[in-house]
Formats: sequence, C-alpha cells, structure tokens
Amino acid sequence: MKKLSIIIPAYNEEKTIHFILNKIKDVQLINNIEKEIIIVNDCSKDQTEEAILSYINTNPEMTITYYKHEINQGKGAALHTGISKATGQLLVIQDADLEYDPEEYNLLLTPILKGDADVVYGSRFIGGKPHRILFFWHTIGNKLLTNLSNLLTNLNLTDMETCYKMFKTETIQKIQLKEKRFGFEPEVTAKVSRIKDIRIYEVGISYYGRTYEEGKKISWKDGFRAIYCMIKYNIFSK
Repeated sequence: MKKLSIIIPAYNEEKTIHFILNKIKDVQLINNIEKEIIIVNDCSKDQTEEAILSYINTNPEMTITYYKHEINQGKGAALHTGISKATGQLLVIQDADLEYDPEEYNLLLTPILKGDADVVYGSRFIGGKPHRILFFWHTIGNKLLTNLSNLLTNLNLTDMETCYKMFKTETIQKIQLKEKRFGFEPEVTAKVSRIKDIRIYEVGISYYGRTYEEGKKISWKDGFRAIYCMIKYNIFSK
C-alpha cells in the first residue's frame, strides 16, 4: 500500500492549523493510500505550537510528526525539513492556511497512479473549480512569473507559483534545494524541469485565497526574489 507524505510548513497559523488538519483527516484517498502528515513550525511567534501539540494529543489515530525550527528561516526552509523527513512513496505540499482544499489530493494523485506522471502541479487558472476573487495585480504578477519560468524551462505551466505540487518522493528528495523563502517555487520548477524524461502534469484546482488581514504573507518583494531565482537556477546554476 502506498503512503502520501503531506508536508505542512507553518508560521503563525494558530487560528487555522486545526481546520486544515481536520480537512486532511476527513479526506479519503483513492486506492486506500495512507496519509503521513509532517508539520514544520518555522519558529512561530503565536500559539501555533500549542495548537499543533493539542491537536496531536486529541487525534492519536492520525500519523502526525512535528518539527520546529528554533529560528525563523522561511517557508522554503520548512519545506526542506519536511521533505527530508518524508517516508511515503508520494509527497504533496500543503499550506497551513485554508487557501487550498485537501479534498483535491485525489485530483493530483490520479495522473501519477495511472502511470502517466512523475510530478503534478495543481493549477488555479484552469478547470471549473471555485476561485475566490481577490487581487488583480497578484494575478498579473503570477502570470508574468509563470511565463518567465516557462521561457527558461521550456515548460507550458499555467501556475508555477501554486502551493499544490505533488512529487514521487524519491524524485524530490534527490534534488538539492537551497531557497529558504518563497524562492522555493521557481527553484524546484527549474530543477525538476531538467530531470531526464521527467513527466510533469497539471490539473485544475480550486482556490480560496486570503487577504493580508486574514493572514496572507507573500509580498511584491517575493516576486523580485522569484525572478532572481529563475535566472539563477535556469541560467547560472544548472
């Protein structure tokens, strides 16, 4: 039986972490795939740790492992830790907020289980799933970054910046990842694209975006870092 490792980077998510864990708990994965949840607390300043430990204690039937960074290093660093600890044959990234729906893991799993894909990206810009209407300039920025990434990788993704990326674990664990913040997305895309005979798919997913008041963290500065990472990892650091 296969196992899916669900990597959750968490920073100041005391208000939502239990909701996302409940959603993961309720998901029934196809082919009776087991779930392994790996939470990495990136030195949160609120009660995120207390919320996680309380949830683990009250849900002993769930396979949850918890790690904590003693200093804040960034989302990418939390993902590095989680990826290194994964023991499932498959791995998916899950933010600790409520912007993405774990019910859709099965959409990402299907191309892999059919033997068609090695990596699956969940795109917020294709398909007929619900999408919260929020920021015009974020959408423009996302499409610009995706198009630049495609230009450099020769892929035709529609949503390079998506959180939902599913990998065969052995594939992602072999990649040496360096970016500690939001540069993770363009870096991993650049490095995955260069793997010989890699098969990358996209599926449409829903998106329940947050405002900054609700806890959204990415900013325009991260967009400039993403451009830097694309140039670095596609041109100068192959």
